[in-house]
Amino acid sequence: MCGIVGVVSNAPVNQLIYDALLLLQHRGQDAAGIVTEQSNKFFMHKAKGMVRDVFRTRNMRALPGHHGLGQVRYPTAGNAFSEEEAQPFYVNAPYGLVLVHNGNLTNAQALKQEIFKTDHRHINTDSDSEVLLNVLAHELEKVTRGVQLRPADVFAAVRGVHQRVRGSYAVIALIAGHGLLAFRDPFGIRPLCMGRLNGSVMVASESVALEGNGYALDRDIRPGEAVFVDLQGQVHTQACAEQVKHTPCIFEYVYLARPDSVLDGISVYQARLNMGQTLAKRVISMVPPNQIDVVIPIPESSRPSAMQLAQLLGLPYREGFVKNRYVGRTFIMPGQSVRKKSVRQKLNCINSEFKGRNVLLVDDSIVRGTTSKEIVQMARDAGANKVYLASAAPPVRFPNVYGIDMPTPEELVAHNRTAEQVREIIGCDALIYQDVDAMKQAVGSLNPALQGFDASPFDGVYVTGDITAADIVRLNQGREQTEEGAEDNSRLALPNAQ
Repeated sequence: MCGIVGVVSNAPVNQLIYDALLLLQHRGQDAAGIVTEQSNKFFMHKAKGMVRDVFRTRNMRALPGHHGLGQVRYPTAGNAFSEEEAQPFYVNAPYGLVLVHNGNLTNAQALKQEIFKTDHRHINTDSDSEVLLNVLAHELEKVTRGVQLRPADVFAAVRGVHQRVRGSYAVIALIAGHGLLAFRDPFGIRPLCMGRLNGSVMVASESVALEGNGYALDRDIRPGEAVFVDLQGQVHTQACAEQVKHTPCIFEYVYLARPDSVLDGISVYQARLNMGQTLAKRVISMVPPNQIDVVIPIPESSRPSAMQLAQLLGLPYREGFVKNRYVGRTFIMPGQSVRKKSVRQKLNCINSEFKGRNVLLVDDSIVRGTTSKEIVQMARDAGANKVYLASAAPPVRFPNVYGIDMPTPEELVAHNRTAEQVREIIGCDALIYQDVDAMKQAVGSLNPALQGFDASPFDGVYVTGDITAADIVRLNQGREQTEEGAEDNSRLALPNAQ
């Protein structure tokens, strides 16, 4: 999961892209980058860290031009601590290309060999985004017809990308001297939408980045579709994939996206309210409401679900945890020991809301269980009589291969365990999970045109249809080494990040 944005405007875009990245900061906190174009020349600045730390006044002054790209990164492939893997990525031929990517290529290793042996291109990092850029560059080179590139040539190149690339990918690229290209994988797994303002066009991961900058949301880019915006702001579109099935990642609605965003025609906030409604039915079946004194959300994504649940059960809703907003998301953090340490830095109890009460804690999901175990203990330490825990999402039992950091089965607390076994590990008095089908119905009812969801972390069904157990083992081999190095490095880096 990353946040990406691209703009073609009739005014300087450096501040606009910076502001959009701030609105997408929740999608990635590892690195940030911006590239702009002026007079067929790219100007780029990128580095590790949060947006506000990466860009200073001198950096912004060095980013001239009326069109550009930006990205906030949260690593799921490659070396999480490599400065070189911050995006955007650049190649100088054909024309000059820069690219930002949200997603994860499941055949990146095979493509690397293919690019080297057949395309005669060199990959300099372990990032699958650099692989994707070189595939696009090669396909564009194949269809080049002189200096003046036509939209039809761009669309032909994207068709070639779809034929070679597997996995999830929402992409925005700049072609020097020609325009901005945006496209989405044939399943629409990762989000991408488009907006307009006074002749300017912006493409971004979430609608909040558009609306927060005054742009009107036009529409979502469709699965398999390519959108080319020339330097005059003229928009050209074409469907470029032969087989398309609109199945976005349901975890976007559970946790990843901001609640004020609308993704693929679905309000994230309303989706979370609906999940709270179905979760209420599960709670009633397991814990009588008269045995619960108060409903308390675990900040922040669970709040809509918790409020809806409390209202339906006729129970008081209270804020029992105060969140330190200057500590990163715990399940994004690299090592288990760092995640565990960060929980009490991130959350603090309001003891009066727990003392002497039976509390129902509501979380958006339970991934590794480390955070949940610590929070349950915090509630007990604050004086709670009984601590019940409800998850607005079903058990996360399977790795995600499409760009969310839950890769190895062994890291997932619910993998090959019953709910009772998970309850014992976490230490709560009752554990209530959302039902998979109920979750899909709660979200899917908001846009019946969708053909389903990628819910692979919950049901083990990978919508691309090409993922085997051997693939998951292969995809995790490099990550295990990265995790070991990341945990060592993060012990040094964490104090400076607070």
